[in-house]
Amino acid sequence: MNPIKIVIAGPRGKMGREAVKLVEVTNHFQLVAVIDKINDGLKLSSIEGFQQKDVPIYKDPEKCFQLETPDVLIDLTTPDVGKKHTKLALQYGVRPVVGTTGFTEDELKAVQTLSEQKGLGAVIAPNFAIGAILMMKFSQMAAKYLTDVEIIEMHHDQKLDAPSGTGLKTAEMISVNRPEKRQGHPDEKETLDGARGAVYQGIPIHSVRLPGLVGHQQVMFGGDGQALTIRHDSFNRASFMSGVKLSVETVMQDNNFIYGLENIIE
Repeated sequence: MNPIKIVIAGPRGKMGREAVKLVEVTNHFQLVAVIDKINDGLKLSSIEGFQQKDVPIYKDPEKCFQLETPDVLIDLTTPDVGKKHTKLALQYGVRPVVGTTGFTEDELKAVQTLSEQKGLGAVIAPNFAIGAILMMKFSQMAAKYLTDVEIIEMHHDQKLDAPSGTGLKTAEMISVNRPEKRQGHPDEKETLDGARGAVYQGIPIHSVRLPGLVGHQQVMFGGDGQALTIRHDSFNRASFMSGVKLSVETVMQDNNFIYGLENIIE
């Protein structure tokens, strides 16, 4: 079996470095290039921490896709960059695996349309941690029986979007099993704007941003005389790599657009 040729966007970032390690230790993966906003024309081996990785660095993703003809793009960068890379990858016949959050519903539909037009698989996952996906699935199950729920998502202070993609995706999944309703006292008023969080179909979502955190979320359900809390914690970026590996393997076999890892795992 030929190895899957992979390009990684943002190799110097914390997630990007973990993705490089993943490709290095996976026998049927091959790193052919990286996309970086600086160091254009150099080798990845010239950057501290990548001494053994002699692959080219491209600033221009189009040039990278044209010259290296990769099978898959792994993009774990920022929302604006990730959205551009996703579209370009599909246009050049490259299957994107994207962990960047912040896609709007219209943007997701546009990616799906392009994926269908090109006949190429694409995966966009708000969270690649298998435990986080199970947390979302369990929450969706619980919502059939406990319809009062709030989401608290907690991330590092460098995260650009709020709420997180995981928090919003969790609310979307819960809403499948929960009719939209307003929670709390009908006469409730915020004495400080935003005190009750953002609201998705009646579900409050609270975003915490603090140094020292990585990715954490708890979903709190309340009922008559009882409460249920479902929580997941990612303590380091390596926790996301099992989901990235699964997504790369899936996108090579499935020519459909997939939003969310819950649509891949059983």
